[in-house]
Order: sequence, then C-alpha cells, then structure tokens
Amino acid sequence: MSSLTLPQAYESILDLRETQRAIKFIKDLFQRNLARALRLERISAPLFVGTETGVNDDLNGVERKVNFTIMADNYAPAEIVLSLAKWKRMALLDYGFTKGEGLYTDMNAVRPDEPVLDNLHSVYVDQWDWEKVISKEERSLGFLKQVVRTIYGVIRETEQAVHDRYPSIEAILPEDIFFIHTEDLTKTYPDIPPSQREDAVAKEYGAVFLIGIGGVLPDGKIHDGRAPDYDDWTTETSEGKCGLNGDILVWYPILQRAFEISSMGIRVDADVMLKQLRIRGVSERKDLLWHRRLLNGALPLTIGGGIGQSRLCMFLLRKAHIGEVQASVWPVPMKQECTKAGIPLL
Repeated sequence: MSSLTLPQAYESILDLRETQRAIKFIKDLFQRNLARALRLERISAPLFVGTETGVNDDLNGVERKVNFTIMADNYAPAEIVLSLAKWKRMALLDYGFTKGEGLYTDMNAVRPDEPVLDNLHSVYVDQWDWEKVISKEERSLGFLKQVVRTIYGVIRETEQAVHDRYPSIEAILPEDIFFIHTEDLTKTYPDIPPSQREDAVAKEYGAVFLIGIGGVLPDGKIHDGRAPDYDDWTTETSEGKCGLNGDILVWYPILQRAFEISSMGIRVDADVMLKQLRIRGVSERKDLLWHRRLLNGALPLTIGGGIGQSRLCMFLLRKAHIGEVQASVWPVPMKQECTKAGIPLL
C-alpha cells in the first residue's frame, strides 16, 4: 500500500550534492550534542541477531522479520533487526555502564511489512538508538519529561545551526515542547482517528510529546501499538494515567501534518514486563534468553529510544519526501509521481 502527498509548487532548497553535505553536517552535529547532553557513549551495533535469543524488537508483534541462515554456523537462523530496543539494554550491562551513563549507536533496519509507504515511511529505517541506566526512583513521568526536554533542546540547537549555515531554511520550532497524554488527546478530539488527533495537537502547539503509547484508553482502544517487552505503557503515574513512554511530534508545514521524530520511554522492569506479556497474550516469551536475563535481575533499569536520522534530516532540510535524504526502494508509480512533482528520490 502506498500513499503520497505532493506539495504544490515544491522546490528543494538545496540541490542533490548540497543536500548530501547538509546531511553529514546534521548527523555529525546532532549526535555529538546528543551524546554531550545525555552523557552517552557511541558503541557498535549488530545488523542482525540470532533468532532464538529474543533480542530482536517485535514492534507491534505482527511484522515479519527478514531472516536467513548462516551456512558456516550449521545454518543457524538469524534475522535483521527491526530495532535495537532490547539489545541496547543488554549492551549496557555487558559494557559495564553505570547509573547516569548511556550509549548510542547507528541502527539500520529493514521493515518489509511497513503498512504504508509515503512521504515519511520507508522499508529502510535508520535512527540513533540510545539507552541510559537509571535508578528505581527515576522510573517516573517527571524524569521522562526531563529527558524529553533535553532531547528537544538538542533538536532546536541543530535547527538553529542549519539556519545559520543555510539562511534560506528558517528555524520554526517553538521554544518549549507541550506534553499531553493520549487519554487527554482522545477526550479533546473524540470524533477523529489517532493520526488526525496528532495532526491537530501538533499544529496547535508546534512541538508535542504524546504520552502513553500502547496502553488501553478509556474507549477500549489504543492510540498506537507498542511491543510488550521494552517500553512501560501500563504503569500508573501520579497523574492517574498509565504510561511512561511516548513520541516527540512536531508540526511540518511542508506536508501540513504531524511529524514524528522520536519514540522513547522508560523501559519495563520484571513485573511490568510479565504484566504486559499477559495483556498481549505472549507470556511464552518469558522463556527467551533476553527475557530470562531481565527476570533474573541481570539487566539494569533504563530509559531509551530511537531518533530517526533520515526523519530529522528531512525535517531540518524541509524536504517533501524521506526519499530525498535516504536511498531506499519505492513503488514505481510513486517514483513517477515524485519526478513529475520535482521531488528527486535517491
């Protein structure tokens, strides 16, 4: 399935070669500033993991993983990662990170079951995956908001640096990010679907952190899916609502829609994971290697997330399509429409 928005009279501010230089500028600057702000250290990450480990992210639990066997290892099954949500937590232990320290890495994934290919969604996913060790006391909504504000501050710093380098690209992000729970968002916009609620709140505030992704709302539905074994979407906060996770959304005038840059959250502890596995009907996962390490108390308490590299570059360079900043595979009709509209897909 594909969907496409073609902005009228669109013209890229930067040409192809200058776009490539700008992408490098953004990536170098952003990851350096993010590491400084959150006390993160870069480490290497796998492109694929063993199938039997349970380390791969399951996203919504229904997406296929690209899998293969390794001939030199008795045809052991392996699969390309969908994300590194669980692997990072294990790496923090294995590398000896302690409270207040964290890691970040370049995550490259292939998601063949991406339901929609459009201006923002691609089969190829690239992001900065990060994870940080926290204390039991820091497993709170207040701490989550503090980290969100820090990341948002780095995004704004990068936007200003892009404007300084390319003055024709204006800085548009507001000074502050607005926080709202999915439950309150549903009450505010009860008659429209979740994606349109995101558009409405992002347009009103410019930058939003949407709290509580994955948990059941009062109407019996969920705002969006989350795997049961990394983000905590069931713990009740001091505000009486469930969820210690969320998404950073900004308003994108080029496409006139909400634009997700990051998904993040405080991770499950042993009790929360067992509860969320039961809710999703996949309690058998507790016997996998990664899950056993968490249940045995071996893995640290953490907060973490992913920040889209191509998404951030697309937003900061005011591109109409993510294919202008990353090389991927697109449906032929989409490529033809983009060419006619002056949108060059890599």
